[in-house]
Amino acid sequence: MMVLTIIASVLIAGMSIYQFQEQAKDYHEKRLLRKEQAIKEHIAFILDETTYEVVTSNLPYIFKKDIYDLSAVHGMPIYMYDLNGALLKSSKAQFISDSLHNQISPGIIKRLNNAEDDRFVEQFEVDGESYRSSYTYLVDNRFKDIAILNLPYIENDDFMNHELEEFLKRLALVYALMFCFSIVLAYFLSRYITRSIRNISDNLKELDISKRNRKLEIDYKGTEEINTLVESYNKMVDELEESAVKLATSEREQAWREMAKQVAHEIKNPLTPMRLTVQSFQRRFDPEDPDAKEKLNEYSNSIIEQIDVMSNIASAFSTYATMPAQKNEETDVCMVTQLALDIFNESNINYTEDTDSLMIVFDRTQLIRVVTNLVKNAIQAVDSSRENVIDVSVTHNTQHVFLEVKDNGTGVHPDNENKIFEPKFTTKNSGMGLGLAMVKQIVENFNGKIEMNTVYGEGTTFTVTLPRS
Repeated sequence: MMVLTIIASVLIAGMSIYQFQEQAKDYHEKRLLRKEQAIKEHIAFILDETTYEVVTSNLPYIFKKDIYDLSAVHGMPIYMYDLNGALLKSSKAQFISDSLHNQISPGIIKRLNNAEDDRFVEQFEVDGESYRSSYTYLVDNRFKDIAILNLPYIENDDFMNHELEEFLKRLALVYALMFCFSIVLAYFLSRYITRSIRNISDNLKELDISKRNRKLEIDYKGTEEINTLVESYNKMVDELEESAVKLATSEREQAWREMAKQVAHEIKNPLTPMRLTVQSFQRRFDPEDPDAKEKLNEYSNSIIEQIDVMSNIASAFSTYATMPAQKNEETDVCMVTQLALDIFNESNINYTEDTDSLMIVFDRTQLIRVVTNLVKNAIQAVDSSRENVIDVSVTHNTQHVFLEVKDNGTGVHPDNENKIFEPKFTTKNSGMGLGLAMVKQIVENFNGKIEMNTVYGEGTTFTVTLPRS
């Protein structure tokens, strides 16, 4: 709308200038013609009243004084030439020779003779002034040509230019107001037209398969295209919700299947030695044997050991499946990390920190669990070919706290790097592979992140990044 307003104003201004120029041209042309006719009528009247014979040679005597009156009455200079173009009489007093008006050029005479209406108008400029100079024949009472009449006319456009300037000023004012109005109107119209599209855009940004998405409701009648777009969006929301339900159900069922397989596998591991122990006890146990009591204790201890293993398996799965509710409390990372490291008796654990105290919002118990799990993994990743060294550090910057656990163990094979945080994934002979998955869940619950850098055969570094309070 603003561009159209500007284009319209430029076009109208251009057309107005062109119209004023054409109007001025037409005005000067008609005005010169009217003056020429009036002067010729006046000359004809003088010729009718004169006592001289009306011939070319007598014209200077006939108009000896009258030519000045003619010029004064009609407000124009008047020149009379004979039929060969020589000056006969002029209304302009000449004290010196005027070569410009003493003789008409043969070209002008030729054009005058070839003109259909016996009239020729020449246009030229002198000292920045525009002139129209008309040439026409004077005739006697028998319509015989006796002289050439020349009337120089100055095209004074001051009045026209003033009118044009005033008109353009008013036009500029009107279009300035229209431009301001178009800005305001375009703003509100664009907001009205794009309200539905903006609403759809905002909803698309908030679209999340993990939650219920709100449909769009238009409280006004939009265009057909907008209504179609809204209907398509609402249909997509329904389809997305349906797909999300199916996907969640499928994932839940798959998770339960995988969990059941894992639980069954872990339980079968201790059940097999338990079965073998019982069968062996049945075959070999003799109540009369003097060592029967000792063998019974050995058997009982073996069964209890396997039962403890099964209990640990159940506890591990229970811990991962039902994480305790997190507490958002002020926690000193440095102090809690040292407290967690006190659990371990290994002398190869080194601890460093860049400050004595770092307070963040975190669950104290869960932070201990994060540290102990990472350190346990580092201990279990020992490389038998060299002495195992574990470096634990707590550092910080203005926005984050960094907890780093580094070992020089076996590292993680490249094929397993993307699986390391998956539940039930493990490369160890014992354990359920839930430790790192639990650590990742805890850290992300507090808007943090955990990253692993590893070199296979050289060692692994886990870095936990937590936001500062």
